[in-house]
Amino acid sequence: MATITISLPSKLKTYIDDQVSREGFGTVSEYVRSIIREDQKQKAQMRLEALLMEGLESGPATPMTDQDWVDIRREVHRRHEERKRPRARK
Repeated sequence: MATITISLPSKLKTYIDDQVSREGFGTVSEYVRSIIREDQKQKAQMRLEALLMEGLESGPATPMTDQDWVDIRREVHRRHEERKRPRARK
């Protein structure tokens, strides 16, 4: 595991120490990791929302044809049969 050293004003250090105690973290490192993970989740959520909006704004989808449904069913059956086969051991 890598180590990062940061300098903080005493007010921020006090705030972090209080959060560690209040939130039940064992260490400051656990608290900081939780903040980073939450930031990652938030960024991933924002990216997902942006992609969904892009899809919604791209206009109506082309209607599915009968052949599209035939192809989808064929692929589902193929995958189902593939899963039923015993897997080779390595």
